[in-house]
Amino acid sequence: MAIVIRLSRQGRKNRPHYRLGVYDRRTRRDGPPIEYLGHYDPLVEDEARKVTLDEERVRHWLGQGALVSDTVRTFLRQRGISAPRAKPRTKRG
Repeated sequence: MAIVIRLSRQGRKNRPHYRLGVYDRRTRRDGPPIEYLGHYDPLVEDEARKVTLDEERVRHWLGQGALVSDTVRTFLRQRGISAPRAKPRTKRG
């Protein structure tokens, strides 16, 4: 089972808010997570409050082999955590 750490959109129209969660790779964008690890609010002006992470749990899941989306990888890199990037899924046909 491939595990990926990615964002899930919450909020309303013109007021997005994202939850950072651990998902099975096959789960849809707003599907149920295995665990939530934090949140991202792009409209908050204070950079320190824009992204909230449970770094201990992030490190745990990375130790379990979880991959991360490009956006989440940027957040982790800002915190000094290196993580493997998830490769995009391709359609077979």
